[in-house]
Amino acid sequence: MKRILGRVAFNLFAWTIVLVTAFPLVWMVITSVKPQFELFRIPPTFWPEQITFEHYARLLWETPFLLYMRNSLLLSTATTLLVVTVATLGAHSLVRFRYRGRERLAQLVLFTYLLPSVVLILPLYLMMVWIGVANSLLSLVIAYTTFALPYALWLLRSFMQGIPDDLENAALVDGATRMGAFFDVILPQALPGIISTSLFTFILSWNEYLYALVLVNTDEARPLTTGVMNMLISAFNIEWSLLMAASVMMSIPLIVIFAFLQKFLTRGFGAGGVKG
Repeated sequence: MKRILGRVAFNLFAWTIVLVTAFPLVWMVITSVKPQFELFRIPPTFWPEQITFEHYARLLWETPFLLYMRNSLLLSTATTLLVVTVATLGAHSLVRFRYRGRERLAQLVLFTYLLPSVVLILPLYLMMVWIGVANSLLSLVIAYTTFALPYALWLLRSFMQGIPDDLENAALVDGATRMGAFFDVILPQALPGIISTSLFTFILSWNEYLYALVLVNTDEARPLTTGVMNMLISAFNIEWSLLMAASVMMSIPLIVIFAFLQKFLTRGFGAGGVKG
């Protein structure tokens, strides 16, 4: 009986936390389909008297939202591909090869991740101006790589440490080249870790705000995080209906990706606990 009561109490506590956490998201979705006159009604109403999608129509056809969406997709995809490619090769090097300073290099990578990202803004901005890529998506790809790569490298290093050396050695004995063994043996075994790392990197790039705010000030290169705020918020007014609709639209790609890849994300968390 005591065990049953404990389980019931735990479930009630867990569901309370879930409801408290999910309530802002539910309110965001409901607000995005409320008519304008219901938004500031006192007392406020939870369910709309009538559902309307006029805010979504205005967002898509009367604002540059689709341009910002395209920029965010290009930026997050390019950053993810670059970071995961470099991190996969780097992690394999740190795990499989023996050379002087290997462990110190791994520690320096982790130390780089621990640094506050705001410290790098000014040096990165000056570097972007110097190489002539300021105010462009390329500048954001480079900037996002600086703080996403150390974490991705450390996570994949931990994951690859769990892959037995015997698998790669057996492939080498059978006549495979080093790169052949890497592509045929290591990559399939590391695929869950690579996918979870890709998901982490994509979410990090999709939601990043500070670098995008400082490094880009033209609409042609703005991602969603800064573009939506610049588009809908003025000094004296916030268009809450459009802001909620934009927030829902911004969340959809992440929800879809997470729904399909969540099992790999869980494996990636487990891989991060492997000690080297």
